Amino acid sequence: MNDLILILKNTRQHLMTGVSYMIPFVVAGGILLAASVMLYGEGAVPAEGTWLHDLFFIGVAGFQLMVPILAAYIGYSIADRSALAPAAIAAFIGANMYNTGFFGAIFAGLLAGIIVHYLKKIKVPAFARSIMPIFVIPIVGTFITAGVMVWGIGEPIGMATASLTEFLRGMQDSSIVVLAIVMGLMLAFDMGGPVNKVAYAFVIMCVGEGIYNVAGISAVSVAVPSIGMGLATFINKKLYEPTEQEAGRASFLMGTVGITEGAIPFAAADPLRVLPSIMIGTACGAVTAALLGVECFAAWGGLIVLPVVDGRFGFIVALAVGAVVTALMVNTLKAMRKEAPSKKEAEDDSELDISFG
Repeated sequence: MNDLILILKNTRQHLMTGVSYMIPFVVAGGILLAASVMLYGEGAVPAEGTWLHDLFFIGVAGFQLMVPILAAYIGYSIADRSALAPAAIAAFIGANMYNTGFFGAIFAGLLAGIIVHYLKKIKVPAFARSIMPIFVIPIVGTFITAGVMVWGIGEPIGMATASLTEFLRGMQDSSIVVLAIVMGLMLAFDMGGPVNKVAYAFVIMCVGEGIYNVAGISAVSVAVPSIGMGLATFINKKLYEPTEQEAGRASFLMGTVGITEGAIPFAAADPLRVLPSIMIGTACGAVTAALLGVECFAAWGGLIVLPVVDGRFGFIVALAVGAVVTALMVNTLKAMRKEAPSKKEAEDDSELDISFG
């Protein structure tokens, strides 16, 4: 029981491991798939027999693999290599039979990891120990995990995923601004951390379901914190140390390729001023992207995805709005801090007035 409590306590770590290994599949598959659609020029699957059609299905392969990869490495984080096959196979079956998607992958990864963890604790004769992790445990673990998916939880998870997708489609028109604000705040809050990853997984699911305006909002949002903080160091260098100015240049470049983590050094050094600034700036950029109808055909962000964006002018405007709001707000807050005398300085000034007044 203590082992189970510890595994569940570290769920965030296991999910982060899975997402980290999944991202290369998302980026490679998404960019190639989106490039084939954009180059074809008709917003549809390229015609059969063309190289763009082949390129499209290379991208599709990345999307098909990312769900089992996510599950596999969640399981791996819990119980090492023996959990890879049970988690990946269960997630693959759930995705293909019931369209369980990411929810199914998370469940399959956690369940496989827990099952394999306890299977590894079973005491066996010495001659059988070498075959347990490569033969017995993967087979038994796969049977149990995939069996639970097929005969138990798969259909309810698939129904929940379908309901969420329909809800999102409904928000495209009626509540897209609210959705944009929530996504902007989440993506900026911890800059690549768990909250950011939850929102990002949501975006990947939307791309898989053809909801491209959500990906457009995300494509702007993930770039705003890093570009905004980089811009802030250019606008008013006096507020930043030389090392921070160097970090600002790196942050700006990271933002252009969709890496939110460029803002982390600034948030770590001054969280009370930086975090509100990047969150509000990102929300402003996200809302602008939503109102201007920006769509992105890849689950990534920054200027690097501009070739696969529909509404490029709106994308650039939204990114500029978010970055400028972030930069002006954080510099204003930092300037107010420098102008306001500290409590100790105020007390010292008061004592001088009394002594020499």
